[in-house]
Amino acid sequence: MSIGSRLYGAALALGLCLPLAAQGAETAEKKIAPTPLSAFELYRIYGDKTWVWNTGGGRFFDNGRRFVAWTNDKGKQSFAEGRWVVDDLGQLCMRATWTNAEGAARASTCFGHRKIGNTIYQRRQPDGNWYIFRHASVLEGDEFRKLVSTDTVSAKARDLKQDLLNQEVARKGG
Repeated sequence: MSIGSRLYGAALALGLCLPLAAQGAETAEKKIAPTPLSAFELYRIYGDKTWVWNTGGGRFFDNGRRFVAWTNDKGKQSFAEGRWVVDDLGQLCMRATWTNAEGAARASTCFGHRKIGNTIYQRRQPDGNWYIFRHASVLEGDEFRKLVSTDTVSAKARDLKQDLLNQEVARKGG
């Protein structure tokens, strides 16, 4: 048997096996079920970090699991004070009272987290769409990259709270 016919035979065998291997990989990939992140994993991601949003951000304090947020959406400023909680079902919840010039209201906002391998998916609960929160090798556009160590929120929230208190006192004639 010549080298050419052996190479042709090997190429033919490889050509027949690749679709089967690809099909097997597809089948194996479909069988991998996403698993919820643990409370510990979520704590490590969010603890003592600020989640920077387009209109402000939220700070997840380690001490007392305090949550503070500030937003400025189209000139309407709000701040929030409350707590953040995580569980072993992959859920992070921010439970806070949001206050603006019009008043205050309690709100609870939760996000689910699942992983397949080292890729983490996130969605707003209860019925948001799943999206990649953090790729296995973190990419520039990953939402995960918006979690920063610097506290860019507390001072703005404190200043807005003081401004709103001063406005309230002025309205009451004090």
